[in-house]
Amino acid sequence: MQLVYVADPLCSWCYGFGPELTRLLERLPQAKVDLVMGGLRPYNTERMSQPFREMLASHWKHVGATSHLPFNEALIASDTFIYDTEPACRAVVVARGLFAANAFTYMKAVQTAFYRDARDVTQPEVLADIAAESGYGRDAFLELLQSDKAREATRGDFAVTQSMGIGGFPTLAVSYSKKLFLVASGFTKTDVLEERLIQIETLQAAPQAK
Repeated sequence: MQLVYVADPLCSWCYGFGPELTRLLERLPQAKVDLVMGGLRPYNTERMSQPFREMLASHWKHVGATSHLPFNEALIASDTFIYDTEPACRAVVVARGLFAANAFTYMKAVQTAFYRDARDVTQPEVLADIAAESGYGRDAFLELLQSDKAREATRGDFAVTQSMGIGGFPTLAVSYSKKLFLVASGFTKTDVLEERLIQIETLQAAPQAK
C-alpha cells in the first residue's frame, strides 16, 4: 500500500494528526508513505502581529484539546520570531533524500521540537541538531540543507502540492494504478482512516472480481 502524505511540519493540525497516522502505520506495516511538503507559510519575512499571535495561540489550544498533544507558546510570544515554514519543509526534503524511510520520524521530531519544546526550527543549525538526534550526520545534513539543490527540491514539492489542488493540511491519499484517492483532508482519527482505506481498496478491487 502506497500512501501520499501532504503536510507542513509547522502546521499545527499536521502535528496533531501525527499520532493518528503513526497508529495507522503500526496497524498496516506493509504500507509505505511518500512525504510531500505543502508549504503553509513559506518565505514569510514578517514578524507576527499581536492579533496574529493571539489567533495562533487560540488555534493551538484547539488542536491541543483535540489531539491531547502539548503546546508551548514561548517561541511565538517572542517579538523576534518569524514564522517561515520553508526551512522546516526543506529539512524534511533533505531527510527524505538521505534516508526516505526515516523522513516521517524526522518530521515528527521537528514538530515536537517546535510545538512542545519551543525550539526555533526556522534556524538551520537547530534543524541540523534535530537531524543528528534522529540519526543523521549533522555536518552533512547542514551542508545539504543550505544548498541550492535542497531549496529547488523544496520548491518542487510546493509545486506538486499546488498541481494536485491541495490547499489544506494534513492531506492523506492512497495510490492505486497510478491514481490518487483521497483518504483524509484535515485531522482524522485512526479508525476512520482505516475504514476509508478499506472502502477505497474494496472499490478498486470490485471491477477485477467480476
